[in-house]
This record gives sequence, structure tokens and C-alpha cells, in this order.
Amino acid sequence: MLDWLIIGGGVHGTHLSLVLTERTGVSHDRLRVLDPHEGLLARWTRCTRNTGMTHLRSSLVHHIGLHPFDLKHFAREVTVETQPAFAHPYKRPALELFQQHSRAVVREHGMDDLHLRGRAQRLERTDEGWCVETTRGALQARNVLLAIGPGEQPRWPDWATALNALGAPVRHLFAPDFRRAGLTDWNHAVVVGGGMSAAQVALAMADDAPGRVTLLARHPPREYQLDADPGWMSPEQLKQYNQQSSYEQRRKIVDGARRPGSVTPGLARECRYAVRRGELGHVVATIEEARPTQSGAVEFDLTGDATVASADQVILATGFEEGRPGGAWLDAAIERLCLPCSACGFPVVDERLEWAPGLHVTGPLAELEIGPAARNIVGARLAGKRLARLSG
Repeated sequence: MLDWLIIGGGVHGTHLSLVLTERTGVSHDRLRVLDPHEGLLARWTRCTRNTGMTHLRSSLVHHIGLHPFDLKHFAREVTVETQPAFAHPYKRPALELFQQHSRAVVREHGMDDLHLRGRAQRLERTDEGWCVETTRGALQARNVLLAIGPGEQPRWPDWATALNALGAPVRHLFAPDFRRAGLTDWNHAVVVGGGMSAAQVALAMADDAPGRVTLLARHPPREYQLDADPGWMSPEQLKQYNQQSSYEQRRKIVDGARRPGSVTPGLARECRYAVRRGELGHVVATIEEARPTQSGAVEFDLTGDATVASADQVILATGFEEGRPGGAWLDAAIERLCLPCSACGFPVVDERLEWAPGLHVTGPLAELEIGPAARNIVGARLAGKRLARLSG
């Protein structure tokens, strides 16, 4: 039997496996990370590469390592082709640097050995802890940590779902099989979305094919340096948040504090410059209808007087569904095991992020306890501090 089974091998699952083994003394042979991808952080790496981002939105102290300035120290020892290694403001690390550091942390601590490739299918209590039925068989653990994000719930507008069913060239940036580098030849691409990922992929594609890419958004750029106020990382503000006894109010606070569909001022400037140079088109309108053409392209009917040329490549950068992540197996477990949830459907957990004895959460599942930053890299670090107290 394992001491810990972590379900999810992204940033949260990887960082927290490090916290549990290095800070709470869990032996490597007593902890495993269940994830369906080819390695730890594999999906994170693929998605960030697809966007074409050069620098992260978060600061240099937000990474998977143990100590806040590990990434800063690491940067002194390596060569990073993307310049600068840290961008203003907040000393945001280059994606290349972040990835190099993550690989080094995984390698140094032998974390690849913790990975079990597979998917969770059922969760049951046992006398000694938990049993997780998986695609590779049953796994027994005294403690289970759900490190599940919304990555497998990309948001598809209705019009896009209908077009995709007809075989039209519509793809989602975060679909498992999407590879920007592998796109077939196209004449005109439309990127749909108004947030960071949409702007990043549109700029990256326009860099490869100037004048043949249009960014189509429902609203003008919403410019914020961060997707939640930095105060939500401070102990003082989080203490006030945790003193709020109403989980309905906590949900309102989280939803009001987050800034989905926003872009940094710097990225907004890059888009404006690209538009002025004729490298990128930018249309602000809502799609009323989209239909395939006989040539295999897609035509759009937009609100107002806005128009956009037909596209033989449509990339959705429309984010993820807003509901609780996890899918059918977790929905069934909640009902069968009577796991407490707020009216919004998200877990009600204690200060140790414990949902039931020996069952812990992080990421979106922990946002009613961690607050608006729960989904982000800093949210993994905040969760790590909570779990590290288990050794006390």
C-alpha cells in the first residue's frame, strides 16, 4: 500500500510530490503520481509550446522547486536562447528557462520514477485509506491527493462543435492532439479568443505567416498584468478570505477576483504593433453563425459591420469549461461517498485541504480554501505549504 497517491502530474501534482517527499519525509517508494501522459508535466509542456509564449505571466518565485529563489539561482548556471531570461515586470521567467529548471528538478530528485501512466476511474474508501481503480489496475493508498485541473475540459462554442462534427478545419488549442508546429498548409487562419493564449498563438502564427492571421475576439483587450490581484498571494488577505464562513460568498469573491480573458499590457502592445505593421488582423465581434464552404474553409457571420475573410484554419483559444474538473468518475465518487460540496459544486475542505479523511485536493478543487490564485503556479505553492504542515 502507498502512503500517497497523487492523481495528476501537472505543475500542481509535480510540485506537491516534491513537497511530500522532501519536506514531509514520504519515501519515494511510498508515493506515486498517476497521470495519463508520457511523463510528468508533459501536458503543461505541450500546451505552453503550442501557445508560442516566450515568458510566463507569473514571477520568478513561482515554479515547481522547493525554495522561492531556486529558479533565480538556476538561471545563473544555464544558457537561455530566449532573451531576456526574466522580463519586466515581476521578473517573469522565459518559458525556456522555466522548462529547463522543471526538467532539472525532476531529474535531480528522481521524480520520473514516481510516475504511473494511467487514468483514475473510480474512488472508494477502505479500512486503511483509499482504493483508486485505474486503467492499469487498482491502487491502494492511505492518502489520495487530487491534483486535477481543467486541462481536459476545453471550451467549445456551439458553432464550433457543429463545424467540427462536419469535418471543418476547426481545432482547439488545448485539445490533446493539437500541435501548432504540425498544422498543414493554410492560406488564412482565424484565432478565436480574447485572452493570453489567443493573443500568443495569433502572434506566433503571424510571425510565421505575416498578413495571413486574424485574431477574432468578442471584446477589446482587457489589460491586466496578472489574472488575479497579487494581494491574493498574501497571508493577510487569505486570512480574511478564510474567515468568510459562507462558501457562496467565497465563490463570489473568487469569481469576482479572477480576470479570465485578459492579457498583459505588454502582450496587448505587441498585438497593436503587429496590426499596424500589417502582420496581424484584429476583429472585435461576436460570431453569430459559422458554416463550411464547398472548398473546405469556414465562413463567419459577425455582429455589427465587422467582417473577416473565410478561414481554412480556425484555432479556438477559448479556454476551459468553468465547472468542477474531474469528470464522470469524480462526479460519481462525490455522490456515492457524500463528499461535501458548496452550491457551486466545488469541494468544501479544511485548512489542510482535506475533503475527507486522507483525501486532499489542490488546484481548482481547492479554490474555496486557497482563494482566487488556487489554479495558478502560486496556488500549487500555497497548497504545498498547507500539506507540509502534515509532518508537524
